[in-house]
Amino acid sequence: MPAQGEKTPAIQATYKAREVEGFLDLHFYRKIGFQLALLFAKLKMTPAQVTWCGAALGIAAGHLYFYRDLRLNLLGMVLHVLSNAFDNADGQLARLTKQGSRSGRALDGLADNLVFISVYAHLCLRYTASGGSQLVWLLALAAGASHSLQSAAADYFRNAYLYFADEKGRAELDSSAALQTEFDRLRWRNQPWKKFLLRLYLNYTRQQEWLAPRLGDLKRAAARTNDVSIAEAYRQRSKPLIRWLNLLATNPRMILLFALLLAGQPVWYFVLELTLLNLVLAFLLREENALCRRLLANQPT
Repeated sequence: MPAQGEKTPAIQATYKAREVEGFLDLHFYRKIGFQLALLFAKLKMTPAQVTWCGAALGIAAGHLYFYRDLRLNLLGMVLHVLSNAFDNADGQLARLTKQGSRSGRALDGLADNLVFISVYAHLCLRYTASGGSQLVWLLALAAGASHSLQSAAADYFRNAYLYFADEKGRAELDSSAALQTEFDRLRWRNQPWKKFLLRLYLNYTRQQEWLAPRLGDLKRAAARTNDVSIAEAYRQRSKPLIRWLNLLATNPRMILLFALLLAGQPVWYFVLELTLLNLVLAFLLREENALCRRLLANQPT
């Protein structure tokens, strides 16, 4: 954080917070994303347009993973890295131009899902085209469901840390109750696209609250009592878990996928997601829920 009275550098203003950023994000993607955001701002592009461009690159990358040709796979990896850079740039552009919104976050999530659907589908087609069992589709479906839970949990806990670290302007910690009220006010007839995106975001938020129900209770307790000690205790005790959260982020997944593509065995990505990454998820859920229970136990009833 800059010293008191010191102006925050422009690139820093486009980060969520350095404490929750992964190594590659801080030293590679955020820097590239910032330069792209400046370019897109000059071109008068909206964050949504950047999101769709990034999704198109990622979907094309997934298609190139279908081929058992290392050159095409390497090209796919390059496109995948570019897609991730655009995924960083859309959020940085939104913060740079003050265009952040729930619809934008929902669209970003939809784009990420489309990219991984392309990757998963083409890996399955690659495997079956070479004589592999059609059961790989069930394996991919289970891996995709795990991916959804892992990403939702990591995002929820990361935003909870920002919220309790007094970074509420950068935290995206919404409640499903508030979102439901906003959703009910919208009409399919008048704003179908916005209502559709909010429906996706509402479902995503409910999924997060289901994974860690005590976290919502802790947020409400802190707001009700205005007790800063709750926030400070959560921040200090959850900080060591950030490195585990980042294992469930996009960058480690891409590194794992690239390594398996280079080894010619990308189908093992599904297996590792179901085993290794789910073990990380289980550990995080246990630790985060236990932390919230301990903090809530110290609150007056």
